[in-house]
Amino acid sequence: METQFDEVILLIKQARSNAIKQVNIELINLHWQVGAYISSKVANAIWGNKTVAELAAHIEKHHPDLKGFTKRNLYNMKLFYETYQPTLKTDNQSDTIVQSAISQFKGIDIKNTDLVKLGWTHHLVLISRTKSLEERQFYLKLTIRENYSVRELERQINSCLFERVMLGNTNLPKNIKSKQKDISNIFKDSYVFEFLNLPKPHNEKDLQKALIKGIKDFIIELGKDFLFIGEEYKIQVGTKDFYIDLLFYHRGLQCLIPFELKADEFKPEYLGKLNFYLEALDRDHKKPHENPSIGIMLCKGKNDDVVEYSLSRTLSPAMVADYQMQLPDKKLLMNKLHDILS
Repeated sequence: METQFDEVILLIKQARSNAIKQVNIELINLHWQVGAYISSKVANAIWGNKTVAELAAHIEKHHPDLKGFTKRNLYNMKLFYETYQPTLKTDNQSDTIVQSAISQFKGIDIKNTDLVKLGWTHHLVLISRTKSLEERQFYLKLTIRENYSVRELERQINSCLFERVMLGNTNLPKNIKSKQKDISNIFKDSYVFEFLNLPKPHNEKDLQKALIKGIKDFIIELGKDFLFIGEEYKIQVGTKDFYIDLLFYHRGLQCLIPFELKADEFKPEYLGKLNFYLEALDRDHKKPHENPSIGIMLCKGKNDDVVEYSLSRTLSPAMVADYQMQLPDKKLLMNKLHDILS
């Protein structure tokens, strides 16, 4: 009977989840419509700057049961509409004869767009914290895919995830690009581990233990398609045992991803061990339906020229990334990305 009861509970929870999603869809669509209405009135000089404040005061006085329509939030709705409206195809045209102000906006509906898949607070963060359409779309799609909470979204923006991923896309070795399709936006040029609180200095073992202890935050930094397999993962070649620092599996790429950890700056000789691990994984551990493994050398720092020379003749799909113990300088990353792309 308990199994049957659990099935009923599952139905209840599913219905509740669907109801919450539907409420959010209606709420975001309402904010869009209100923002569109206010934007149109202000743009056509029908309303002045004080009118929005008067609207907020009117709602508070005559309709106190309607919460969330303060002056600030009404302006946020206007900004929400003006931010995304240029990127969406919406039918703003109503009948030739417009009978009322409301009918003018009947065609504005975003219920079938990605915008309704996020909560209002998510949108406030995206609008206030991103500076370009590309950056905003990146975080919007990533938040939907990874199901980020507001806190997780803010953390990724604080850690300059967009800039780091764009740099990672630019610096991906050719042999990885040729062997794997749809690999963009998966690997980063640099990883941020401010959540580890590691001592200075620290060694590879300290780093490994801290990453395992903070595996939840580590997965958020990597991306939720990374599945943790194990630490000190044993592989046997001949009669000898070897141990991979960290081994992951990526669901999207369908391949094993070993991490080799170094607590100092990258050196060319470090690649030899990582290439050895990749060969052993592909020969003895990779399943027939899986793609070739991709190795990541995670170092405390790296010289891009040294990395490029080191990877230029290797046939193994490996990449080198560095890690930082504090949040990066967004302006420096933006300048670096601009220099590479210009």
